[in-house]
Amino acid sequence: MPAYGRFPSSQLVEIQNQFILIDCGEGTQMQLSRYGSNLHRINHIFISHLHGDHFLGLLGLLFTMHLNHRTTDLHLYSHEGLNEIIITQLKYSNSALRFKLIMHLLSPGKQEIILDTKHFTVETIPLVHKIDCSGFLFREKTKPRRIDKNKIPENITLLQLASLKAGADIVDDSGKVLYNNEELTFAPRKSRSFAYCSDTAYHEGIIEQIKGVDLLYHEATFMEEEKDKAVETMHSTAVQAARIATLANSSKLLIGHFSARYRELDALLFEAKAVFPNTFLAIEGESFVIEE
Repeated sequence: MPAYGRFPSSQLVEIQNQFILIDCGEGTQMQLSRYGSNLHRINHIFISHLHGDHFLGLLGLLFTMHLNHRTTDLHLYSHEGLNEIIITQLKYSNSALRFKLIMHLLSPGKQEIILDTKHFTVETIPLVHKIDCSGFLFREKTKPRRIDKNKIPENITLLQLASLKAGADIVDDSGKVLYNNEELTFAPRKSRSFAYCSDTAYHEGIIEQIKGVDLLYHEATFMEEEKDKAVETMHSTAVQAARIATLANSSKLLIGHFSARYRELDALLFEAKAVFPNTFLAIEGESFVIEE
């Protein structure tokens, strides 16, 4: 629940100039406004599971989009039940959205690609919780090679430039190599990755899927002294989140979803950093950039 200035779960991901919302807890649209985020640039919303702290801000956001005359399609991804929740709200408020809502049903316990764009993919991460719950893994596709402008011949064509970016050599009609690709280009920029692991018990089954991820967000509801409570509620401790980051060889770890019993978060961060030093708190208003 909201406590000590902390809001329920929601993250805004920008990737290749596309904006994606992950979870939509109470107050999400207020936070989007507070931090200057344009909600109308959001075309995909991923809901990890249907516990209230992860979706109760969604209806307010949808109605605001409607009142602001949104017409662009909006894609929603969720386990079964969210469509019924939305339909009930619209029915009893006698409302009809101005934009098309496209529902995508997640498969419980399955790892599958749910979004495949020109620049990146998103796949589900099966998590272990009291109800069906999925995390989300973002991976950029291989980027084009970069042209060395200082070495490009004057007579080169646009088609040949496209071939160079795709990694091909420039050849003549007979197949003879005129220019070697590596002589005229630089290697592609790094393809980045981000894993969002929402509410889950400690589960090493996700490690192989998220191996080598650049940025891992993993819930850390409890401190280690409350490990039994974590087992009971099917959540994780800060130490367990750090252990997953270590085993997965992640570059950076964000921990969040802190229990309302903790006013101060330094102790949670201290426990996690003792296992995985490159750990940070996922707190309101913070931005984390994965460099190319």
